[in-house]
Parts: sequence; structure tokens; C-alpha cells
Amino acid sequence: MMALWNLGGGTIHQIRAQLLPDRPLAYTTVMTVMDRLARKGIAEREKRGRAHLYRPAVTESTIRDHALNQFVEHFFHGSRDGLRRHLQGGATAGPEKSFPKPGTAQQTKSKGGGAAPEIRTESEIDTSLL
Repeated sequence: MMALWNLGGGTIHQIRAQLLPDRPLAYTTVMTVMDRLARKGIAEREKRGRAHLYRPAVTESTIRDHALNQFVEHFFHGSRDGLRRHLQGGATAGPEKSFPKPGTAQQTKSKGGGAAPEIRTESEIDTSLL
């Protein structure tokens, strides 16, 4: 969507060209994502000759507000004050859990008899999927 907002609208070729410097994606991948965005009403699609022209159907600020509301709901039980306290370094909305220091993770036995999953340190967690 960032590429589409930057362009204001464009074909799959134009959107892919906008993405290529940062993310070398296949044409079909961009086409699939744009088709899904159009079906969900986030982008609009108009047939122009043999190509489709895509335009954003929602603003960046609308999506940002929605994402922030979802984040607050899932991680802070709907409490914006909880998020504010967390950002200021205070208590969080839920029970305080901290990541162990590197090299201090211990495995414990679970009730099923198998080893519990290893606790990962903060630096070992891939946050790009969160």
C-alpha cells in the first residue's frame, strides 16, 4: 500500500517498479496482493485496455489508525493508557514479563514430560512477523 499511496494509482508494472529497489517481488506476487486488496475494498481496480489501474480506496491515516487500534486491543487489552505507560517505561496492562539476558535461558520440564520450548532472548526474536 505504501507504493500505491506514493504513486496515487498505477498498474501492476508501475507498482512493482516502485517496490523493486526495496523488495524484488515477482510480477505475479504483486498482482495477487493487489487483487486481494481490491477484493477487500482497500484498493480500487479499474480496467484500462489490457491492464488494470489500481488506486487507494482508503487513506494511509485510516489504515494507521486501524492498525494502532488493533495493536492496543491485542497487546494492551484496549487500554491506550496502558500503551502510554509502556512507552514511558512504566507498567504494562498485563503481567510484567521480561526477556532473559542472553545466555541465561533455561529449559524446564513441561507436564507432558517433554522439554519446554527454549526461551529466546529479545535479540533472537524476528519481530518482522509480529
